[in-house]
Amino acid sequence: MFLASILTAALTAACPTNLANDMRPSPAGSQLITVEAATTATTFATLRTWRRVGVCWRSVAGPYGARVGRNGIRKNRREGDGTTPIGTFPIGRTMYGNEPDPGVRFTYVRLRCGDWWVEDSSSTAYNTFQRVGCGRRPNFRTTTPDMSKESRAFPYLAVVDFNMRPTVPGRGSGIFLHAQTGGPTNGCISLRRADLVRVLRWLSPSAGPRITIGTRAGFRR
Repeated sequence: MFLASILTAALTAACPTNLANDMRPSPAGSQLITVEAATTATTFATLRTWRRVGVCWRSVAGPYGARVGRNGIRKNRREGDGTTPIGTFPIGRTMYGNEPDPGVRFTYVRLRCGDWWVEDSSSTAYNTFQRVGCGRRPNFRTTTPDMSKESRAFPYLAVVDFNMRPTVPGRGSGIFLHAQTGGPTNGCISLRRADLVRVLRWLSPSAGPRITIGTRAGFRR
């Protein structure tokens, strides 16, 4: 095990210098999305995609202009604080959208009236998708419209698997990669619609994709 670690470190040291290869520790999986902000206070970021070849990360696409939370990015975010979480997270196994499947390789659920992402931290369904039904009153507190009403932001979306294993009440919910609407987000990451479609079509469940959010200095810690 020790010798294997030394060999892996030696091979990694031979990788070309780039944002993904400089990250410590290196993310798992063979597909990676990086969301790089200049500072923790900005609402703008740069998104790139990478694939692992051997032990090295190679650039796939980007840079794409992205938006993050209205209050920037934060390691210890809380529900409703308007920040995007710092860290590395899996991409959820199901994608959603108000429009037909754009050709993704994940399970795709078309949103309809009465579909919610639960933001009520007192609910046992906190930070999960719930199909309540159109016109029915949810058994959890709601502060935003149901997902079918967010047609501009949610033509398609990927779920960032933040605060899910385990789910900690009040830590935050509903962190998505979705379409831009002209400003910062409430904590999600947003891309121009065409860029979003390119990224979502590229992602593959079998590659164990991850998304890493932070500043360049933070990526190297």
